[in-house]
Amino acid sequence: MNPLMKFLGITATLVLLAIIPIYALNEASFQSAIMTDMETESIVAAADLFAENCVVCHGAAGEGIGTIPALDSEALRTMPEEDLHKLISRGVDNTQMAAWNVDESGIFTYQQISDLVTMILTVDWSFVEARVMTLGLMPPQVVTLEITDEMLATIGSLEGGETLAAGIMVYAENCAACHAANGGGTTIAPALNTDALRAQPTEDLLAKINNGISGTLMASWKDTLSVEQIDAVIAFLQRWPEVESSGVEFPEIVVPEFESSPELVAAGDKLFHIACKSCHGVDGYGTAMAPSLNNPTFLADTPDAAIYQIIYGGVPDTLMPTWGVRLSDEEIRSLVAFIRSLETSTTPILQP
Repeated sequence: MNPLMKFLGITATLVLLAIIPIYALNEASFQSAIMTDMETESIVAAADLFAENCVVCHGAAGEGIGTIPALDSEALRTMPEEDLHKLISRGVDNTQMAAWNVDESGIFTYQQISDLVTMILTVDWSFVEARVMTLGLMPPQVVTLEITDEMLATIGSLEGGETLAAGIMVYAENCAACHAANGGGTTIAPALNTDALRAQPTEDLLAKINNGISGTLMASWKDTLSVEQIDAVIAFLQRWPEVESSGVEFPEIVVPEFESSPELVAAGDKLFHIACKSCHGVDGYGTAMAPSLNNPTFLADTPDAAIYQIIYGGVPDTLMPTWGVRLSDEEIRSLVAFIRSLETSTTPILQP
């Protein structure tokens, strides 16, 4: 072999032997960086999913709202990844936690649930809260209804006071987070302290609490509350003015108002028949895919603020998507105005 070629061959071999360890070290660092980037992307994607679908129940910082448990907890952070994945995918029996996997009639893919699991196990929840705020999806501030011994004593002095006392406890622990501590309603649920509700037959209220209300965030409570608890909270709702007259004070809460005008209704009519008609049907009469909006039951039970929230945040475990990331506040308000305008001419109809 030519001495020069031999020299060049030996030199090249030595260079390769020197480079390979360096490359191996850099490659490990490079792969680690890729994995970090992928995990970051996964968490950001999960935070967006959380903001659009979960924040109303679990809170912007995963703190939990009302009786809904916190996600920012050591119990979940130490839960096996597979178990947490199953919990989100399949839901939890006898709770308001629905199944979210598309194979279980939910709306999340396997990968989306995996992203949520990664987020719950590793995220700093202040980041999630900031992301929710950036997207404009902060849930309404919850004003809790604190029950004192003095309140219970006052209520207990009324006729049937024991039942009323049990009812206000059920309401404070399970209903106030959505319907407001004063029963005045919030952007996610209608007012309950109303003459219209008290005029409804007891069996109708019982059916709504037991079975939930289709097309809204009102879930079934028959597997969460006992028969006695449901009877007690209905008694409390029916006699709310009497409880107030006895001297029990409830927090003052401002409920947002929604204006309407012919121009706003017309804009909502046009937008509805572009974006909503395929599921809710012409003029909101419903299809096999989505419930009727043009019916007196839905319109009477659902205030404008709740309609806004349903459009804005979607409805879990249904085909109703989150429109808040696609439509402006003015556009959603126009849809609310149009849907409310149907109330003047609507007649009872059967769901398809």
